[in-house]
Amino acid sequence: MMKEEALAWVIRTRDPRFDDWEAFTIWLEGDPERATAYDALMMADADMASILPSEPVAMPVAANDAGTPGRHIWRWAGGGAIAAALVAVVSIGMMNRTDIYTVATRPGETRSIALQDGTKIDLNGGTSLRLDRKDARFAALDSGEAAFTVRHDAGDPFRVTVGDAVFEDAGTIFNIVHVGGATRIGVSEGKVIYNPEAEAIALPAGRALTDDAEGLRVMDVAPAAVASWRQGRLVYLNATIGQVSQDIGRSLGITVNATPAARATRFTGTIRLDDDPARFFAGAAPLMGLSAVRQGDAWLLQESPPKEGNAPQS
Repeated sequence: MMKEEALAWVIRTRDPRFDDWEAFTIWLEGDPERATAYDALMMADADMASILPSEPVAMPVAANDAGTPGRHIWRWAGGGAIAAALVAVVSIGMMNRTDIYTVATRPGETRSIALQDGTKIDLNGGTSLRLDRKDARFAALDSGEAAFTVRHDAGDPFRVTVGDAVFEDAGTIFNIVHVGGATRIGVSEGKVIYNPEAEAIALPAGRALTDDAEGLRVMDVAPAAVASWRQGRLVYLNATIGQVSQDIGRSLGITVNATPAARATRFTGTIRLDDDPARFFAGAAPLMGLSAVRQGDAWLLQESPPKEGNAPQS
């Protein structure tokens, strides 16, 4: 049963749209052996396609309408085939993929990793990153946000894979966000090459790239704003509140929603982070021209009500 649950979580967390890290963390903390089972299967993820039966062994079925975000329930079929596939996956993973391992942070938690080549990686909250024990010049950001301070080696460039994209350094400090199928990168020092074998877009210091439902876009960014979350602040230039709310939630470890009108609002400025959500929103929401309402464990950003005496005249 544990292996089946672990396989379900591997499939879910490998989906770029996955964002239910709170439930995943609760599952991991329920039994220390769950993390071991999950890591073993994650190591073997590249081999799953050739091992699992041709009929899907697990399908996510939305608990509500397909287009509505929410937790999923998992429907399993063919128990014998699943068990055999699990044994095969674990065996191949142990033999061939023990070099790959996953580092994850809970929402609101940060972590720093020093690689053997001198590269430093800082993970923001709600992040899942894969590394290779045998290749310190490789990283795969599956979800979340990470800042990279890379030791440059022209003969052996450091590469970060994000979904189907590849970012290659050229002596660089850069920050990548990958959430819900959208990817953002900002460069504060050196240069990064986006998809060197395809588009080969060069991003020098002070440039950023966004790849989302609206397409691929390159823009300017203040170098000091890149990975500013490490200094306890978030810096924006004409960013949507939808993006800002995601960043706040990841950094503070809370759920932040926004009304449609607020989500489309754009913001330029600096927001200082605070571990106390009530105190944080008391200062941050007015700065964005919005108000914040607590809804259980979550917060809602919405348009500010008109001040008394400023109501429209009929």
